[in-house]
Amino acid sequence: MRLRRRVLGVATAVTATIGVSSVALMASPASADTTGKAAAPGEKALASVLLADKGKFDHNSKDFDVLRSAVLAVLKEKPKSPVGVLTKGDTALTAFLPNDHAFRVLVKDITKAHKLPSEKAAFKAVAGLGIDTVETVLLYHVVPGATLSSKAALKSDDAVLKTAQGGTVKLNVSLRYPKVGFHLIDADKSDKNARVIGVDVNKGNKQIGHVVDRVLRPVDLP
Repeated sequence: MRLRRRVLGVATAVTATIGVSSVALMASPASADTTGKAAAPGEKALASVLLADKGKFDHNSKDFDVLRSAVLAVLKEKPKSPVGVLTKGDTALTAFLPNDHAFRVLVKDITKAHKLPSEKAAFKAVAGLGIDTVETVLLYHVVPGATLSSKAALKSDDAVLKTAQGGTVKLNVSLRYPKVGFHLIDADKSDKNARVIGVDVNKGNKQIGHVVDRVLRPVDLP
């Protein structure tokens, strides 16, 4: 409830399948990490991939401008935030990555707007929640300690994943052609579940990501 109230306050002020190849995501050089130092094989940080695109907000709803900006905002205000694990390529994790469209849908849903906001407006609304809330939402997308590939995920129907936020998400696998893939069931009982639309970002490393079409919600909103 707290999440929705804060978003509303800001608002008033202002089938891809799992069988496809890995997502081509603005890959930075494999030998570099976020500090510019050489990364050991298999230890390229997921953040180095996300932060490789230095562009501004645009009209490409399939990239990660809002997510990138949210991560940077948290780390700027809270340099010791657990979100910083995304920069530590030697630490295994799986992250679910909402694209820009996912964040725009989130803001539209919880503000009851009639149309999708722009990427810039969506980030402004998300940032307006406060850094602690943004941090909580980001951590809800991170599963620490495990590199869960799409191949492994497809064998893990009904698996419950513990997130860095402390809550859980559940994998729901569908093997019915042509929608072979999986959804994530979050804490919001009334919202549409997030669908994985791109897989194995940063494949071959301890940190791996999968693209989702909706932002996972750590609380149940009406």
